[in-house]
Amino acid sequence: MSSSAVQNDGVRPQSNISPPGRTRFSGKRWSVISVVFLGTAINYLDRANLSIALPYMSDDLNLSSTASGVLLGAFSLTYALMQFPAGWLVDRVGPRRLYGYAVILWSLITILVGAATGLIVLVLLRMLLGVGESPAYPSSAKIVSRWFPQRERGLASSIFDSGARMGSAVSLPLITGAIALLGWRGAFVAAGLVGLAFGVFWLRFYRDPEDHPRLSAAERSYIESDQEGGAGDGREPLPWRKLFAYRTTWGMMLGFFCLSFVLYFFITWFPSYLVNERGFDLLKLGFFGMIPALFAMPSQWLGGLLQGRLIARGHDVSFARKVPLVSGLLMASVIVFAGAAPNAATALILLTVSYSALTFAASSLWALPSDVAPTPGNVASLAGIQGFASNFAGFLSPIVVGALLDASGGSYGVPLTVAGCVAIAGALVYGLVIGRIAPLGSTK
Repeated sequence: MSSSAVQNDGVRPQSNISPPGRTRFSGKRWSVISVVFLGTAINYLDRANLSIALPYMSDDLNLSSTASGVLLGAFSLTYALMQFPAGWLVDRVGPRRLYGYAVILWSLITILVGAATGLIVLVLLRMLLGVGESPAYPSSAKIVSRWFPQRERGLASSIFDSGARMGSAVSLPLITGAIALLGWRGAFVAAGLVGLAFGVFWLRFYRDPEDHPRLSAAERSYIESDQEGGAGDGREPLPWRKLFAYRTTWGMMLGFFCLSFVLYFFITWFPSYLVNERGFDLLKLGFFGMIPALFAMPSQWLGGLLQGRLIARGHDVSFARKVPLVSGLLMASVIVFAGAAPNAATALILLTVSYSALTFAASSLWALPSDVAPTPGNVASLAGIQGFASNFAGFLSPIVVGALLDASGGSYGVPLTVAGCVAIAGALVYGLVIGRIAPLGSTK
């Protein structure tokens, strides 16, 4: 299959090559993406533990809502800025070493958070955590491009990214339990130790397909059967700055910004919302607080499966990616009604629908860098570029929510309305700003 065929009409003909083994989910590639899923879960466990501990840290450290928003956003500022160099480094160093050492670094920083005694030190440590975690998603996108043919990348991407939902879900009972047993400081130490163990395991486990000693010839042939933007083919990467010459790149950035602005409410302020607005105690927070994330996980897998089904039925990649992006963001706007919900149960249902719709949309996001990369050496760079926009939203979102809470006397109605409007804007960006999803430079 030549790249010119894809570039001429945007439609990828169905491959006659079947998946190796007895089922489509057999093979080493699914073992690899399962471990990446676990790494993403640990990534979010270490990222989200602050939002869970924040109501209890605020009492100890006398933090206002605005100060708490700054603390929550500090991580995303450096995380966003480091997406550019992180993506570039992953394209050149490879995901094995960079991801493994990054896990070890961010785990050590997580442990140090437990020893912090004031706002300034906490902010600095959270900013360092953003640096440490920055290679995670560009590495994961690169791994998907190397290990999966294009028709499976939507599902593979939705699986690894859904680890974020798993990390968010399990972090609530695990971190609240750790806080109850060890205090909030001990909870950070425990989370960091889990990450250290995974980092060591990753360095021993992961190999690229060409270096994997137990990858069968049949599976290697299947992976390479549909590898637009994937395995190395000798082409020189497009200079990094030239990636910004395309409307698609800017559309990916703006659309991901909108999606993440809403998504980060669930990552940052959601536990405080349940405690302060709906009166949840520690036990209720740990149990009911994980419900939205548990529903969001299969919703993301559904989005990935839908993309594969659409491509298998002859639809082009552009249509397959945009269906979950646009419809999911439109549905996510129901978050506006949660602020005025008459009771906690209704609010939780609305927030669960919104979160699940966001992850349904997100099933396409990390396949896009492989779809539009002009060469294999640009995949992680494009992942880092859109990751910058996503996490700049992650920096602004908690600060905006915190400022709106202080301005409105603690009411969540206004920030949730703003989030719903941003979700609709994101749907418009993916539907109208991004044209046909194809390798950059293949269309005018």
